[in-house]
Parts: sequence; structure tokens; C-alpha cells
Amino acid sequence: MEQTSLTRAMVAAKCPKCRIGDMFPVPVYSFRKLTQVHFTCPHCEANLNPEPDFYYGAMYISYALSVALFITVMVVLNTFFNDPDIMVYIVAVVVLNILFLPFMLRYSKVIYLYMVGNVK
Repeated sequence: MEQTSLTRAMVAAKCPKCRIGDMFPVPVYSFRKLTQVHFTCPHCEANLNPEPDFYYGAMYISYALSVALFITVMVVLNTFFNDPDIMVYIVAVVVLNILFLPFMLRYSKVIYLYMVGNVK
């Protein structure tokens, strides 16, 4: 059987070892257990929780994703709306952060596990 590519496995939030098992027990927009990660991979039994409180480091990645979203909103608003009012910036950033919160929380954990988790 052909192994899934690294990028495709990260986008689908699959186990870094087998790239088949899911990291999360529920879909991304299921707000019930939004950030809960399987303790072990359902397919290969790899440990997806290398140490206690491992995913606290993912906060830095989540922060970086939030800053990237903020900068993108600022550039888009300045480019297309020619320096709008400050309230437009604030509302746009708050609304987009709320909409993308589930993705940023999940993918910060996925990126952190793939980068630092040392699951092989």
C-alpha cells in the first residue's frame, strides 16, 4: 500500500507515523471535544501524546497563525478598501479569528506534533 504524502497527511490531520489514523476523535467544526487528541493512533497505536502537557508548545504556533491572519487582513483591507476606518480592522480581525479558531487550534497541534513530536 502506498503511503500518503506528508503534506496530505498534515492537512487531513493524520498520525505522523502511519499517516492513516486520525489524530482527533471528532470533525473540525464539532465544538464538542474540539481540541482533544487521541492518546494513541487508532490504526498503528503510535503515541500521539509524547509527554504530559506536550501540546502547550502548540500555543506558540497558534499565536503565529493568528498574527499571520491579522497581517493578511490588514494588507487586504489596505489594498482593496484604501485605508478604511479602524473599526473595520477590528471587526474583520475578530470575526475571522472566531471563524478560523477551530482550524488554528487543530492545525497548531498538528504542526507541533509533526515538528517536535518525534513520532517515528
